[in-house]
Amino acid sequence: MDKKTAFDVFQKECPELAERFNNLVEVQRTLNGLDAKTKQLINIAIQTSTRNAEGVRMHAFMAHEAGATKEEIVGAVVMNLHLTGLVTVLDCLPAALDGLDAAVRRQQQKKMT
Repeated sequence: MDKKTAFDVFQKECPELAERFNNLVEVQRTLNGLDAKTKQLINIAIQTSTRNAEGVRMHAFMAHEAGATKEEIVGAVVMNLHLTGLVTVLDCLPAALDGLDAAVRRQQQKKMT
């Protein structure tokens, strides 16, 4: 992902807190029971439910990196339709596609080098 995110700002402005948060995330990431792709798809659904488009974008990127397809990523967003409504899905679906596109571009750049 190319542009600076709010999370980048958080890490710069609150480095100690960000480090501790990242440690927590790493512990969660290594928990047994779910594979990396499934964890990212769940994160997309959770981020969608809280209307966190930037979180959706980041987790869509990571989901693709973990092997998720476009259909799986879109499905994780739209599963919120009956729970949180159309506006929530409409707020987050473009972000999911942006994250996916960024991951695809990164993958293509790696192939070229």
